[in-house]
Amino acid sequence: MILRSETTHRLVLGVLGVGLFLAIWQVIGSYRLAGMTWPPLTDVLMFIADPARQTLFVRAMLASFASVAIGYFVGILSGVAAAMLGQVLPMMRPGLDRLIAFIHAVPLVALAPVFMVLANRDLTPPAISALGVFYMIYVATTSGLKAASHTHRDLFTALGSSPVKRFRRLELPAALPALVSGMKLAIPVAFIGTIVGEWFGASRGLGLLMVSAMQNFQIPLLWSAVLIVTTASLVLFGLMSLVERLVYGRFQ
Repeated sequence: MILRSETTHRLVLGVLGVGLFLAIWQVIGSYRLAGMTWPPLTDVLMFIADPARQTLFVRAMLASFASVAIGYFVGILSGVAAAMLGQVLPMMRPGLDRLIAFIHAVPLVALAPVFMVLANRDLTPPAISALGVFYMIYVATTSGLKAASHTHRDLFTALGSSPVKRFRRLELPAALPALVSGMKLAIPVAFIGTIVGEWFGASRGLGLLMVSAMQNFQIPLLWSAVLIVTTASLVLFGLMSLVERLVYGRFQ
């Protein structure tokens, strides 16, 4: 009963926060408090709903969301694999940590031109997205794999379990809550990586729309692309929060 009350309270606060943000957006745009570059929310929604622009938005959304999906899942798989490698072979952990920290220290904006040279320009958005997700998942999984207590590890060892069996039966389930939290936080990272990659010359996508809109001072188009990306990221973030609650309830 208390849990339901807390959930309802958080849901109401979340709805109020989003509503307040949208109201402030509308007021600033309506009264031109930020100049001509901040349109009212209603104008942006009308721009998106215009049937003449549906094809443009749908094509850009398909390209960007496909890059986000590819980058997200590739980043998760590679991040989990790297963390598992460091767990099964502890001697490799320091080297992996330093190498991944070094790669992460390089700004994505600086890496995008390198990917443009090394790969096809349409592969740059998912590659940049996967790189950001990879770091987030590696850190979360590595941290989660340490959640199993020494007592449980000693018990598995005393019962004759192999390292692989101990990993599969004890350490991996213990790491799931942290892994799911990392997957939730990686969703905005995947979107940011895709948009950054598209800025550097992709042939299609919402990031390309943003660049084109800025260069041609098409303010409603710019804000429409931003609103679509933000809404999609928040919706997926909210859905993953529900999954996170289920996993925490089962494994923690």
